[in-house]
Amino acid sequence: MNGYLFLLPATVLAFSCRQPQPVAEVPLAPRIDTILEMHGHQRVDPYYWMNDRENPAVINYLEAENAYLQARLVHTTKLQEELFEEMKGRIKQDEESAPFFRNAYYYYVRYETGAEYPIYCRKQGSLEAAEEVMLNVNELAESQPYFNVGGYDVSPDNRLLAFTVDTIGRRQYTIKLKDLETGMITATGTQFAGGDVSWASDNETVFFTSIDPVTLRYNRINRYNINGGKAPEEVYYEEDETFYYIGVNRSKDNRYLMITAYSTLSNETWLLEAGNPTGKFRVFQPREKNLLYDVWPHHGRFFVRTNWNAQNFRLMETPANATHKKNWKEVVPHRPDVLFENMEVFDDYLVLQGRKQGLNRLRIMHLSSGDVHNLEFPEEAYTASIGINAEMSTDVVRFNYTSPTTPNSTYDYNMATRRRDLIKRQEIPGGFDPELYETRRLYATARDGVQVPLTLLYRKNTPQNGQNALLLYAYGSYGSSINPRFNANIFSLVDRGFVYALAHVRGGQELGRQWYEDGKLLKKWNTFNDFIDCAEFLVAEKYTNPGLLFAGGGSAGGLLMGVIINERPELFRGVIASVPFVDVVTTMLDETIPLTTAEYDEWGNPNNREYYDYMLSYSPYDNVVNQAYPNLLVTSGLHDSQVQYWEPTKWVAKLRKHNTGDGIILLHTNMKAGHGGASGRFRRLRETALEYAFLLDLAFDSTPFSE
Repeated sequence: MNGYLFLLPATVLAFSCRQPQPVAEVPLAPRIDTILEMHGHQRVDPYYWMNDRENPAVINYLEAENAYLQARLVHTTKLQEELFEEMKGRIKQDEESAPFFRNAYYYYVRYETGAEYPIYCRKQGSLEAAEEVMLNVNELAESQPYFNVGGYDVSPDNRLLAFTVDTIGRRQYTIKLKDLETGMITATGTQFAGGDVSWASDNETVFFTSIDPVTLRYNRINRYNINGGKAPEEVYYEEDETFYYIGVNRSKDNRYLMITAYSTLSNETWLLEAGNPTGKFRVFQPREKNLLYDVWPHHGRFFVRTNWNAQNFRLMETPANATHKKNWKEVVPHRPDVLFENMEVFDDYLVLQGRKQGLNRLRIMHLSSGDVHNLEFPEEAYTASIGINAEMSTDVVRFNYTSPTTPNSTYDYNMATRRRDLIKRQEIPGGFDPELYETRRLYATARDGVQVPLTLLYRKNTPQNGQNALLLYAYGSYGSSINPRFNANIFSLVDRGFVYALAHVRGGQELGRQWYEDGKLLKKWNTFNDFIDCAEFLVAEKYTNPGLLFAGGGSAGGLLMGVIINERPELFRGVIASVPFVDVVTTMLDETIPLTTAEYDEWGNPNNREYYDYMLSYSPYDNVVNQAYPNLLVTSGLHDSQVQYWEPTKWVAKLRKHNTGDGIILLHTNMKAGHGGASGRFRRLRETALEYAFLLDLAFDSTPFSE
């Protein structure tokens, strides 16, 4: 790549020939300096050689790290098993989702006792009808170390099922077809699919996304006639490498196939009548910088959610035959105090989902009368969202509700009578008593005076004396809001004395679009400072103390963890960094790495000196120094397509080299999974049990990690 000078001596292979180390010894990664030069500035990376998954030395090193972790945590084996069984015990093993109706069938997902994977089912016409099993993922996944069904779609005549499968964990899907009458599954031969698939109205043409095999960028939409005997035909190619995702779906009214291409700052939608699958897609509104919009067809018109002259988005409408934004007319105006997040359309109603003061709001609008009313939710912190609503001709909207003390709940709400019916609530075997716990919404004052929301969960009567263990979690990027929701696993910490806290730092959208803008690009330091200020607030308010304060975050939240331990290592007893994005500058300069070019609008383009210098100011890997670091558990996936495995691996090696304290630094790499960790509902719990044992051992054992 331009601007790089690589010095890779052949001795990098020597590690693969080393004698096996005793498992309790710290793995020592060879230091082989690689000079990385950009803008006349040189960085020395001693572990760049790890960027090669085909190198046996790399695999041996990862396995040595896994063995070291097991040796250092062997004394927690019993605790890990106890935690696993405890969390598993909170799962209703024969769980079944709330059914929803679409095109003459009720659809639902269920699990069987002891099974890792879901079973996708349907019943024709009535819930009393015989069950039809569409996909038993347990059978499909048999003998596979990793298995994931990405998406599926049933043909309009209800006869065929198209679905996508990933057996690696790297978001590289294949497409298969199942005849729901005969049960026969056939492979299409399609590889490097993006995970989505949609049928046209002719019941023989499917549209799907494909990805670049190197960068994994979603860049093509293809048309495939299952009876044509020909290879898929490309119908759309996205040339702009800053557009990170394209997808295709069929509209709720089944009239259109819609392609949408997204970048961080703009998007574009293309339309094709679903009854004309061989036709040509047409653009809804040409892309413009800083213009975002989503569309919903509705009886000869389109509703449009957009940020056009509306930072927090507003609602417009336009005729179906005149979709350029010059024809858009305002329906619901912009509100500076409410972020308009999502919408659902029905024949007679609209349901608008917004966010005010960090919490969701659902607003019902009757189209003919203009009457508007809101759904009210009483708890101090909660999450409410529009559910699956597949039919247009109904007065009932399905929504989901949860809070830190309310298990996941599905409601049907009659928009005409205003009756709310609980359809299903997540069942916790053995019972769950919300009266034992308390949820609080607090605000920490950041160093620049901004009020940062915090959500806390703890057992009632927990003393506020500074002697509680506390886990503080955050994400803070991409405008992704961390919602206060029920997490059955977390009670294994809370019931053992932990306070659990969510820091809604800048970089998310909890307080609107500006909250996101103030935590990205050249304002990214706000995210890191907010988290540290929240931690100091919790100490000052005597919810915890630095000897019992823990932090956690994953992916971009792992970047956050990397910065805070460079900046304030003494503030935390231990940190969990899951699949952390920590080698920011090197990754953002390498356009061959998946997602890089699409990330420029989030982090900046380091080919520009201003962004290079700013990234360099916080990049965790580049800012490791000689100091005492807190105890650290880092997790990774060998096949991770979003944060390449070598980032956390190099970071751990460098931290160990510079750590002047006695904090233990551990790395666990799942050798058979990607960004999301293990597949299967119970396998994932093993990884959670490991993390929780790490925290509990530090919090309550005076001699943790004893050998």
